[in-house]
Amino acid sequence: MLLKKHFRKKRKCFFTFATMQRIEGIYFAPSDISGRGVFTIHEIPAGTLIEICPVIVLPKEELPVIHSTKLHDYYFTWGIDQKQCAIALGYGSIYNHHKNSNAEYNLNLADKTIEIVAVKDIPSGAEITINYNGETGDDKKVWFE
Repeated sequence: MLLKKHFRKKRKCFFTFATMQRIEGIYFAPSDISGRGVFTIHEIPAGTLIEICPVIVLPKEELPVIHSTKLHDYYFTWGIDQKQCAIALGYGSIYNHHKNSNAEYNLNLADKTIEIVAVKDIPSGAEITINYNGETGDDKKVWFE
């Protein structure tokens, strides 16, 4: 369960009450896009916070190792200079790419989390997608195209 921060002092976090990590009714299943994807049972209005994914941050020295494993297709670049990498937990690493995605991801470097937020109304039964380039509509090719 994710805990909301009450205040920070000297880089320590103190927590007071719990909040959700992901909305009710999302699940993973086989995808027509690729492999597995994340879907919703319920309609999701634009602007809804879908999931908060904790991440495991790896130093830049370990990035070449990631490139030689299956994790290469599942990591996010991380850090102010984008030279580190992070593996998203929860459903974070299995949202599929779509140029005109219905959600976006926001990196929270301080809390070591990735927030998945709906940018369009998402109908019941739809796959929730993100644009791996960072912004919906960005049509730059990604590594697997």
